[in-house]
Amino acid sequence: MNFFANVYTHRKVAEGSAKGCEICFKPTTSVLITPENKDFFYICPNHLKDRGFATPIVDKAAEEAKKKKAAEEKEAKIKEEMERVKKEYDERQKKKKDKKDKKDDDKDKDKDENDKDKDKDKKDKKNDEKEKDKDSKDEEDKDEKDKTPENDEPRVFALNKHIYLQRIEKKKQAEIAKRNRERLANPGFFPSVPKGLP
Repeated sequence: MNFFANVYTHRKVAEGSAKGCEICFKPTTSVLITPENKDFFYICPNHLKDRGFATPIVDKAAEEAKKKKAAEEKEAKIKEEMERVKKEYDERQKKKKDKKDKKDDDKDKDKDENDKDKDKDKKDKKNDEKEKDKDSKDEEDKDEKDKTPENDEPRVFALNKHIYLQRIEKKKQAEIAKRNRERLANPGFFPSVPKGLP
């Protein structure tokens, strides 16, 4: 008898195809299925989180690839942010130089304007820092939203030893029942009535 490996992939089905969970009998759209499609059963997503029922099989290569990709994206965002800040800083410096050139002409007004400029610069810096903080918080929120629970959840599971043995036993019983039905349907299965006299 050819049995299936203890490797189940978590899949979703349409709402109309929902059936009762194997454990709690509540309607569910989550299905665990073997790669060869030899065995499948409906299961609630909450049961998949239970370590006593199934343990996730983590693909280390895929995990490392995900981490590497995330690090590269983060690095690219940081570089973009640095370039943007540098441009803003350069623009401010140009504006200050232009203002200083104009101020040299009017030294009397210079003292009053410097005080005002300093106040403005301080206010601008505070506003810029607040905007940067908001931008960084918004980016972090977007990153967290991009990580949907589906992406973080494992897709491949290994059932608990006892549950796996129950699945195998259930498959055996189903095959035996099928074989018995086929035998009963076969007319040569039952003995024929004796034709001679006793």
